[in-house]
Amino acid sequence: SLLCKTKWFKLSKTRLVDKDGRCNIEFGNIKYRNHLGYVVDFWTTFVEVRWRYVLLMFVASFIGSWFVFSLLWYWIAQSNGDLMGQNRADGHVRCVDNMDGLTTAFLYSLETQTTIGYGGRSLIGVFINCFICGVILAKISLPKKRAKTVTFSDTAVICLNKESLCLLIRVANLRKTLLIGSQIYGKLVRTTTTADGDTVILDQVDIDFVVDAGKDNLFFVCPMTLYHAIDRSSPFYELSANSLPQQDFELVVFLDGTAESTSSSCQVRTSYVPQEIQWGHSFLPIISRTKTGKYRVDFSNFSKSVRVTTPHCARCFEKDPDLTGCNAEDDQQEKSGIDNLGFQVIDIHDSVDVTKM
Repeated sequence: SLLCKTKWFKLSKTRLVDKDGRCNIEFGNIKYRNHLGYVVDFWTTFVEVRWRYVLLMFVASFIGSWFVFSLLWYWIAQSNGDLMGQNRADGHVRCVDNMDGLTTAFLYSLETQTTIGYGGRSLIGVFINCFICGVILAKISLPKKRAKTVTFSDTAVICLNKESLCLLIRVANLRKTLLIGSQIYGKLVRTTTTADGDTVILDQVDIDFVVDAGKDNLFFVCPMTLYHAIDRSSPFYELSANSLPQQDFELVVFLDGTAESTSSSCQVRTSYVPQEIQWGHSFLPIISRTKTGKYRVDFSNFSKSVRVTTPHCARCFEKDPDLTGCNAEDDQQEKSGIDNLGFQVIDIHDSVDVTKM
């Protein structure tokens, strides 16, 4: 168990993109003057900052403004001799009444900003309110929040599909509102060595994905399966069932689209390392039709797969499309899971994991 934890920790530390889409990269040795860009673009800085800092800024801005004005009121009262205990001449005209210290000055400053207020003190309070409310509203409506309701399968699989050896990934939209103009593509990130002996870290190779409904302008109303054909132009062509787990790469998958309800563009991304790609497996079906004519999606099988007959490598499939003699190793393994008998025999029960359409 300790070995498994260590291995998983190593995999999670070497990811460029986490499963939830966050990028693990840090910037070093940035010139000091470049940090001023964050100050100049202060609106974006405040919108992108974490919620804890937004709340801290909200509290600190109000308390700070109240305290600054309380110091001004205290200074005016003390200079004019209005504080209790100060010697006052006959006919003394007070600027401030009922102020006996800094505490009462602070309460007076708070009252002038949070009630009807007047003058510049009230104006500053209104400005702080408007700015903080704008930041909170902008953070709530960020497009990345919409991306939280789009999910990818935990693993990818490699199996035969439409007479081709393909890498398959599932993606689902958890909302009934569509993502308009959706586009799906991938990047294979790995470390390579050039012919001159130079090492290129984070070298990126394009990975094309297609679905049954096409490549662009997808009707993303139900979960879809993404296909990447492993042919001679694919970077996975040289891999096999045995060599895949020993590889060192990361497959980053992107989905771009426009939210139908807000018209805001968003991007969803995830990544797969070789240990998360199952060779010789196929996803279980998740879509069925009820007796009342409605379609159901069973998300309990969203990332589940079953072992199927699959070539040992892409070269094996080209030499023997009927899979005779090229899959002896897989034939000796015990078949696990359940048989994929088609949509019509799926037994889907009503549960919290079922989404009705």
